[in-house]
Amino acid sequence: MNNFYKYLCLISLFFTLSVSAELADTLEKVKPSIVGVGIYTPTGRPKNILSGSGFVIGNGRYVITNHHVVPKELDAKLLQEMAVFVGSGKTAKVRKASLIASSERYDLAVLEIKGAKLPPLTLASSAYIREGTSIAFTGFPIGSVLGLYPVTHRGIIAAITPTITPVSDVRQLSIKMLKKLRDPFMVYQLDATAYPGNSGSAMYDAETGKVIGIINKVFIQESKEAVISKPSGITYAIPVKYLHELLEEKNIKI
Repeated sequence: MNNFYKYLCLISLFFTLSVSAELADTLEKVKPSIVGVGIYTPTGRPKNILSGSGFVIGNGRYVITNHHVVPKELDAKLLQEMAVFVGSGKTAKVRKASLIASSERYDLAVLEIKGAKLPPLTLASSAYIREGTSIAFTGFPIGSVLGLYPVTHRGIIAAITPTITPVSDVRQLSIKMLKKLRDPFMVYQLDATAYPGNSGSAMYDAETGKVIGIINKVFIQESKEAVISKPSGITYAIPVKYLHELLEEKNIKI
């Protein structure tokens, strides 16, 4: 029995090391495509304000993020511009960006950046991914407080669930929740923890690096957990299916 137990431990260790090695290889390909999204103010202090995360697709100039991450107003007097921050650490650079498509319903936005192309990520198909699939996501969980350094978290798809949680008492429903209740859609629930700066991060297959969802830390959580007295901070992701729909609707070729 002792030897059998040791054998099982060795198998488990080998599997863990193998999975870690696969993710490390995937991460090398993914990180160059991860960007920050925010505002650039040439006369400001600070000049750069990071609102969330994003990732590059298609022709190398399209950036995907959450709709709520995109600046709602820019101060013309301060010469503010929407910006995408590329690279990391001291090599990080600012690229001007413009909004070319968005969906408030699915909390998705497509930006276009100027300048040289960046390495794009590949989108998975529109089919839902199976529960239990190993995933990872990379972004800027606490913004640029400690510098522009992409951070990766990993986990699994824990469930495929509607955007709204049914309640027993109508008094628990807000106007925003009532609107979503009329036409809910399915999202991924994850067992990994994301933070506000992760909004817009690419959630990808840990083995292939294909994007299967977009991390969301505000839009869905408000509906799913508003009725809980002590929110758990569960992380959700918008399936890439809805991004495909937005790209097709706006005739954006990737």
